Amino acid sequence: MPNDTVRKRRQSRIADSTSPDTWVDDELTDCDFKDERLGKRFRALLAQLSSSPGDSIPLVCQDWANTKAAYRFFDNDRVSEVEILGGHFRATRDRASATSGPILVMHDTTEFTYKREDMEAVGKTRINIAGAYRDGMPRYITACGILMHSSLAVTTEGLPLGLTAIKFWSRKKFKGTNALKKKINPTRVPIEEKESIRWLENLKQSTALLAVPQRCVHIGDRESDIYELFCAAQDAGTQFLLRTCVDRLAGDGDHTIATEMAEVDCKGMHRIEVRDRHGNTSDAVLELKFRRVLVQPPLYKQGRYPALELTVLHATERGKPRDREPIDWKLITNLPVTSRAAAIEKLQWYALRWKIETFHKILKSGCQAEQSKLRTAERLVNLLATFCILSWRIFWLTMLNRATQKAKATLAFTPLEIDILNRLAPERQPGSSRSPTLQSCLIQLARLGGYLNRASDPPPGNIVIWRGMSRLTDIAIGFAIGTENVGN
Repeated sequence: MPNDTVRKRRQSRIADSTSPDTWVDDELTDCDFKDERLGKRFRALLAQLSSSPGDSIPLVCQDWANTKAAYRFFDNDRVSEVEILGGHFRATRDRASATSGPILVMHDTTEFTYKREDMEAVGKTRINIAGAYRDGMPRYITACGILMHSSLAVTTEGLPLGLTAIKFWSRKKFKGTNALKKKINPTRVPIEEKESIRWLENLKQSTALLAVPQRCVHIGDRESDIYELFCAAQDAGTQFLLRTCVDRLAGDGDHTIATEMAEVDCKGMHRIEVRDRHGNTSDAVLELKFRRVLVQPPLYKQGRYPALELTVLHATERGKPRDREPIDWKLITNLPVTSRAAAIEKLQWYALRWKIETFHKILKSGCQAEQSKLRTAERLVNLLATFCILSWRIFWLTMLNRATQKAKATLAFTPLEIDILNRLAPERQPGSSRSPTLQSCLIQLARLGGYLNRASDPPPGNIVIWRGMSRLTDIAIGFAIGTENVGN
């Protein structure tokens, strides 16, 4: 039987693995639930879900009592995405405050599709064409699901700091937008009556949360080309960099942006590496054009919104590439662009927009968010909000290995997890007292998920990270139980 000193040391190691100083508690410190018991239940639930990303609620909860408690939590009228994500939003703000330089806020919309007999309990997302009838008429089906518009803060190095705003909604009925366009110009409809208002709301919420509007650069795809969004950013004192698809009036209103940009000479060339759908890489040479332009609001809104002086940046690929569409980016921003270097910097920032698409992919593929059997929109929204925190954690660990080289392992792991990962490392020297680095721990975590770490392998991705997280949890539980039972 071990002596008291050894036993105390083992008990201390077990305590370290369940101490409040874990990522779950750090992320939920500022959560503000109406009942303290709900906060405790959510902490336990998030820890359980993080132990095995992608598995069902019964599987991660392990028994009926915990499973029933989880279902009751998601069905509780006093629980909403506001309480679930409140602590994470504030943690994002703290991480952003600890960084320097611009904070890129990526905005995008995604949808989660479910198969339900009672479609009304969840809601609808869109109408799809599913083949045709025998007479040739198209057959329409209505998709059941939930839409989510999210905003993700990212450093210029690509490290995701966390969510800054989120909106969930579904549609009870469709308004016949295409038919409506035949009767009224969509630009006449106030933005407050459109779903597009979510872009403005998330921009304002994200800017207010981070509290440094001059550091924020809001980035969106062509869906974000909304004149009211330009004005909202100007009013908030923040910056935006958006991909445009509307050829707006420019100058005195007697010509368009395209006409003015056609007169601009090429200001420089930029070579980038492009990967096609098959994973093949090739070089693309971009011609860069940029100019400061006075942009006019839509005709029917000129009495409500002012003209804005903005920078238009065009990046057009020379030649016609094989097996892919040529690059043709038309960006609009309120940031100054006066040189080739500044133009390249803005292109690099916009290229990071795929980060939010990766975040959505982790939600669907890693957390299996579309496999849930919960029956109502309220329950699904609470589950999706919980998965958002877990998905950010997976994404953050993946990118941390690429963005940070000298950080301590305690930034991402508990002492017990560090000890286990160090013991499992194949290159570990017996008796070595050297503390493992964060990078070595992340590589070993990826190895647990199937990463081979060959010299020619790219950095580990999200899939091996979430597999490794699940295996590490199982090993840690076994290690803790074994250590506790030694000597009994």
